[in-house]
Amino acid sequence: MKTPEGTKHYFVDEAGDATLFNARGVAIVGMEGVSHTFMVGVADVPDPTAARAALDALRASLLADPYFKGVPSMAPDGGKTAVCFHAKDDLPEVRREVFKLLQTLGVKVQVAIRRKSELIEEARAFHAMGRRLDASDVYDDLVKRLFRNLLHRGEAHEVCFARRGKSDRQQALTIALKRAKENFRRAWKADLDLPCSIRASVPSADAGLQVIDYYLWALQRFMERDEDRYFAAVADQFRFIMDLDDKRAKAYGRLYNDKDPLTLAKKKPLTS
Repeated sequence: MKTPEGTKHYFVDEAGDATLFNARGVAIVGMEGVSHTFMVGVADVPDPTAARAALDALRASLLADPYFKGVPSMAPDGGKTAVCFHAKDDLPEVRREVFKLLQTLGVKVQVAIRRKSELIEEARAFHAMGRRLDASDVYDDLVKRLFRNLLHRGEAHEVCFARRGKSDRQQALTIALKRAKENFRRAWKADLDLPCSIRASVPSADAGLQVIDYYLWALQRFMERDEDRYFAAVADQFRFIMDLDDKRAKAYGRLYNDKDPLTLAKKKPLTS
C-alpha cells in the first residue's frame, strides 16, 4: 500500500437511472427511452482548478466560433453548453473537442454498473418479503463499492457528489463512505482513518462533474449501444470498471482494469 500524498479530489455522478417500474407496477426496462443500466462513477481529478480553467477556455473559444452561431444549445440563455459541458446536450463537434481535452487532464475513473434486468428481479424478491428496493439504496451501494479502495490514497480526500433531486443526501452519503472505509480496514487490516469531506454540487459550479459526466456518457453508449468510438477516446483513463451483474465467471461480477480492459468482445450482452 502506497504512502498517501496530498489531497485527493473525487467527483461522483451517475448515468442512466434506477427506475424499474411505471406507476402501475409494470417493468419498463427495454421500453423506448429507458436505460438498460444504472451506473455510478468517480473521477479522480488531480487539479480541479486547472481542469476548470481548461474547460472554461475551451467553452469560450467554441462560443466565439461563428460556426456555432444560432445553435440553440450554444445560446447564453439556453442553459446548456453556454453554461457548462454536458455530453447529452452538446453537439457532436463540441463533444469531439471535449474528449480531446479530457485526455490531457490526468483524470482516473472508476465505475460500478448495475443491469436493470437484474435489479427488477431483486426488486420483486424484496417485494415478496414486504420490503422495497429504493433507488437511493442502489446508488449508495455503488458508492460504497467504488470508495472501498479510494479513501486511503491521499492525506485528505474531498468528495463532490452531483446533486440528486432537491436533496444533497449528506447523511446517507456520509454513511456510505464510512462503510467503504470500514470495508477497506477489514480487507487490508489497516488502521487508517484519513480526513474526508463531502459536499453536493452541480456541473456549472464544479468542472469535475462535467468531467465525470463525459466519461459516464461514453461508457453508457458503449454498454447499451455497443458504440465504442467515444469510449475508445478515453478508455485508458478508466482504471476500474465493475459490471456487477455479469456473473458468468464470478459471483461478485466481472471486474475490468488496466491489465484486463473492457472491450466489446468481453462485454456480456444486455438483455431487454
